Amino acid sequence: MHLKKIIPEAPWLSSLLIAPFFLWGTAMVAMKGVIPNTTPLFMAGVRLLPAGVVLLLVATVMGRSQPKGWLAWLWISLFALVDGALFQGFLAEGLVKTGAGLGSVMIDSQPLTVALLSALLFGEIIGLWGWLGLGIGILGISLIGLPDELILSFFQGDFLAWEFNWQQFLQSGELLMLLASLSMAVGTVMIRFVTRYADPVIATGWHMILGGLPLFALSGIWENQQWVHIELSGWMALAYSTIFGSAIAYGLFFYFASTRNLTSLSALTFLTPVFALLFGNLLLSEVLSPLQWIGVCMTLVSIYLINQREQITNKLKSIKKGTGKTSEVPNEATV
Repeated sequence: MHLKKIIPEAPWLSSLLIAPFFLWGTAMVAMKGVIPNTTPLFMAGVRLLPAGVVLLLVATVMGRSQPKGWLAWLWISLFALVDGALFQGFLAEGLVKTGAGLGSVMIDSQPLTVALLSALLFGEIIGLWGWLGLGIGILGISLIGLPDELILSFFQGDFLAWEFNWQQFLQSGELLMLLASLSMAVGTVMIRFVTRYADPVIATGWHMILGGLPLFALSGIWENQQWVHIELSGWMALAYSTIFGSAIAYGLFFYFASTRNLTSLSALTFLTPVFALLFGNLLLSEVLSPLQWIGVCMTLVSIYLINQREQITNKLKSIKKGTGKTSEVPNEATV
């Protein structure tokens, strides 16, 4: 409560809200070229542990206090398990088996889970316009990530193309991506409880370190030749993903998550696949289809509806009251 009052509402601060999703999207592009030359758990560990060290050093220089008491470390440890080890582990393993587009869709469907948990636990009001925005956002990222042929077959009534193979689903990366999405959603909500006992930036740094340790341990047990085939460009891509895609992005995201409306903030996650596709087009010559461009536009509309839902409701109420008042004037004049 106190933190919300001391945050200045400056234009530059509002622009920083988009930064984590820009950095996550571009980090996904950076990792695409590294995945064939390394192993998933090792890559997930590299994204977390060094980034946590960097974030802790910066936070210490800024004078932020270290966690105190067993409750603080308990919540940080749970936070590290869910949003650190599980999220990054499922994400990295899922990227091996899943196309980047479909995987991005499943990861970035988590705002719906965050909205439900925030409404249940914190009483955050979603409202009609918020739900409409969430629905449009899900449709938008579906158009971005799902194959055009599958979408067109649905509108053409060819439902055989949508037959679902559960056995194939359980063995594919889609399930891992859904688990990653759920882990991120729960982690986003958990930060509210973590910051009751610890500074949000310090807690984020420690959760990355504690979450990265089991990933490196499991990589040492199950994987081999983790870095043998990585070239200089690959190390540079990993460095970008670690420093910008993890340390800076997670530091900003969980700082904002500890002080702002979780539904509005998590809705910006819909921007991540947009940035990933746009920069994939610029850097990897990936071409967006017309349906994907429609999805990008729908995503931007959804973010506007969710973040402006209260203002839209208030404007509609004022317009309704205004029309009601004007209709009463003639009646008063006739009396």
